[in-house]
Amino acid sequence: MADIVLELQPELRSELKTPLGPVYTDTHSLLADAGAPVIAIGDVVTHHLIDAGEPPAVAMVDERTERSAVSSEIAETISGFDGFETVREITNPAGTLSAELLTALREAIEGTGTTLLDVDGEEDLATLPAVLLAPDGASVVYGQPGEGMVLATVDAETRERCRRILSQMDGDTERLLTLLGIE
Repeated sequence: MADIVLELQPELRSELKTPLGPVYTDTHSLLADAGAPVIAIGDVVTHHLIDAGEPPAVAMVDERTERSAVSSEIAETISGFDGFETVREITNPAGTLSAELLTALREAIEGTGTTLLDVDGEEDLATLPAVLLAPDGASVVYGQPGEGMVLATVDAETRERCRRILSQMDGDTERLLTLLGIE
């Protein structure tokens, strides 16, 4: 059983539909505007970055997109890519942030080398703590269903928006911040 720290309630879903940055349909244009490191949340985004020859420093995938299994092409691009120095399997139920996901994400972002976090469950909400953890100027890239890839540039304003959303979720926000090493 997963150790759940926060859980998304239905009334917050609409807030998450507003992108944290510009939406791109062209990977090369996104990469031209991205800062380092690049953190990818989602299979399709990770696939596009690998395919463009610019794999992310940290990638989090769950073999699903928009509640369905990813295509074999996307799955094969990710599983066939041998550029991740660390591959770690973690559990995170849908609509939640587990202690395991938060700890693994922190270790991946603070560590050296490249990391693939393979989630049993769902990785969608990981964008929020990724923005809190990433250094200023970093890029957190995630998919916007039916639109493209969102480039969230990490700065004080984006962090504050993510922190506000996280604080409205059900659970223990203080524990989340402790697990992330944030005061």
